[in-house]
Amino acid sequence: MRSTRPVFLNLTQIRMPVGALTSIGHRITGMLLAAGVPVGVFLLDRSLQDEQGFADVAVLLGHGAVKVAMVLVIWALAHHLLAGVRHLLSDFDVGSPLRLARRSAWFVNLGGALVATFAAGAML
Repeated sequence: MRSTRPVFLNLTQIRMPVGALTSIGHRITGMLLAAGVPVGVFLLDRSLQDEQGFADVAVLLGHGAVKVAMVLVIWALAHHLLAGVRHLLSDFDVGSPLRLARRSAWFVNLGGALVATFAAGAML
């Protein structure tokens, strides 16, 4: 039996609400942080081994691409932290009405972008 439901698969025309985009961003930033932690631990370990290791890590952290990656990780941390607090508060029915939920989602998105902007200004 065929379904009579319409099929709409044009992803460029689907508009998601800001809360959904924030939630998806929370998941993506969690994956970025999970991938970035081992790299950060390795670099910390290498920098604490000896003077040459510290110098090697310092040179590595001076490259432009690594600075961009660090700004990305800082944004991921800020967004993930703010979205996590937002989700935790929504579990306790704080900010659950639609108007407040949209406002808090915008706050998370803009707050993460603001932190990344300050980090980029400080690093680059």
